Amino acid sequence: MTMQEKIARYKADFDLFFCPDEKIEYIIDLGKHQIPLKENEKNDESFIRGCSSNAWLICECDHDKMHFRGEGESMMAKGMMHIILDIFNHRTPEEILSFDPAQLQSMGIAELLSPVRQQGLEAFLNTIYDHAKRCKSAQTKEA
Repeated sequence: MTMQEKIARYKADFDLFFCPDEKIEYIIDLGKHQIPLKENEKNDESFIRGCSSNAWLICECDHDKMHFRGEGESMMAKGMMHIILDIFNHRTPEEILSFDPAQLQSMGIAELLSPVRQQGLEAFLNTIYDHAKRCKSAQTKEA
């Protein structure tokens, strides 16, 4: 499934709910499926700076694909991380770097987030893009 298809699937899910509180509850429910990181993986290197609650992201680049695992402390952060990682996981660095994050707006979740949480989402996305740049650079050096 492409990134755009995943976004369309989430948009369809969000469109089933009539009020913002129901959408937020759905996001929180998704976060309940998050697999926690090991304590030693939660460190300065994996810490996402700029999120409103503590969050960590692990990235592994393997055979041209990027694999992400992450954890957020708040229920909302866990849910948002679940959605974003579902969209970005198992992609090539080129797929990620060519993706316009403004496309995420079509899901209708940005308006559910406070300005501080919107900044956190931007910090999280910037971290993903930074990992994609590093992975692409490492692949170029290996070639």
